Amino acid sequence: MSEGFSFRVTHRDGGARAGELQTPHGLVRTPAFAPVGTRGAVKAVTHRDLLGLGAEMILTNAYHLHLRPGAALVARAGGLHRFIGWDRPILTDSGGYQVFSLRDRRTIDEDGVSFRSHLDGRLQRLTPESATDIQVQLGADIAMVFDECTSYPVSEDQARDSMERTVRWAHRGRERFLAIAGDPCALDGEVTNPGQAQFGIVQGSVYGRLREQSARDTVALGFEGIAIGGLSVGEPVEVMYDVVAATTVMLPDDRVRYLMGTGMPDDLVECVARGVDLFDCVLPTRNARNGQLFTRAGPLSIKQARFAEDPRPPDPDCGCYTCRRFSRAYLRYLFVAGEMMAGTLNTLHNIHFYLDTMRRMREAVVVGSFETFRQRFHETFSRHRRPPLDIF
Repeated sequence: MSEGFSFRVTHRDGGARAGELQTPHGLVRTPAFAPVGTRGAVKAVTHRDLLGLGAEMILTNAYHLHLRPGAALVARAGGLHRFIGWDRPILTDSGGYQVFSLRDRRTIDEDGVSFRSHLDGRLQRLTPESATDIQVQLGADIAMVFDECTSYPVSEDQARDSMERTVRWAHRGRERFLAIAGDPCALDGEVTNPGQAQFGIVQGSVYGRLREQSARDTVALGFEGIAIGGLSVGEPVEVMYDVVAATTVMLPDDRVRYLMGTGMPDDLVECVARGVDLFDCVLPTRNARNGQLFTRAGPLSIKQARFAEDPRPPDPDCGCYTCRRFSRAYLRYLFVAGEMMAGTLNTLHNIHFYLDTMRRMREAVVVGSFETFRQRFHETFSRHRRPPLDIF
C-alpha cells in the first residue's frame, strides 16, 4: 500500500517546518490541524461547512466505527470516504486512546485488549492485527498502529512496561499491514484504499530514556509517519513541551510528525516551534458546544451574563461567518435558550480560529518570520486571562 503517499519539508524556520503531505485523497499543507469527527462526522457542522472553512483533513476513530456501523459495512459501501461523503484526506485513530479511557471496562494482556462496549456492554477484543484489519477495511489515508496509552502520573517501571508492549504491538501491526499490502487476499474483507499509509506511535510517558528507546524502535519498523502519543493526559504543559522537543529531534526528518490529541491554541504554536507537523484535538468542537469560543485574546465563555447585551462579534478581527454576522448577545441568547444553532455557530468560529492559526503559522515559516508570529501570538492570547469587556 502507500501508493500516492509522500511527505516533504518545503521550508524551515528554526525548529518549525512547513511541508506538503500528499495522500491518495489530496494534499495537506503542514503544519496542519485535523478537526475530529470521531464517528465520521464533526459534531454540529456539515462537511460542506468544513470545506468552506478550508479543512484539508479530518480524523475519525476506528474503535467507534468498528462498533457501529462496522468496518465490514463501511467496506461494502466503498470505504470510509464514500460512506461519509468526504473526498479529502482522512486519518483513523486505532482506538488505543479509547481503550485507555475505558480503564474500568477493559483488561490488557500481551495479545491485546478485551473490553466491554460502551454501547451495549458486549465483550469486544482488539489486537494489533485486528486494529490494522479494521482500518484497512475503513480505508482512511492514514491508519494509526494500535498502542497502549499510559496515564499521568505513572512510575517509570510502569511506563517502561507499557512502552515496550506498544513497540511489540507496533511490530505486529506493521507486519500485518505489510502482509495485506503484499497480498490483499490476506484480509478477510475488502481493501478500500490501496494507498493507505500507517503511522507508528512513540510512547514512554514523561521519561526521556523511554521516549528515546521508543522512538528508535518505532522508527526502525519503517512507518510512513511517526506520532507522539501519551501526552495531554494530565502532565504539566511545560513538561509536555519538553517531551515534544526531546522527541522530535529523534525522529526522521523526512517523515511527518504527528502530535496526538493536543491541544490549546498556544500548545499548537509551541509544538510547531518544536518541529511538529500535524495535530488533532476535540477542544475546538467540544468547547464550542459548551459555550467557549477561542479568540485572539484567549478563551471567551459566551454563556456569561456580562455578554447579554454585548453587540460586538466574538472576535472583531475574525473573518468567520459567525463573527461577520452575529453578536455576542445573540450567541449567548442561543446558548442559554438551548438552540442547536448555538453549537453550530460556535463550532464554525472555533474551527476557523484553529485552521486560521495554522495557516498563519505556515505563512510565517515560509517567509522566515515564525518567531515574530510566535511572540505576537503570546502577547495577546492567554488561556488563563479573562478578557475584559473592552479588550478589543
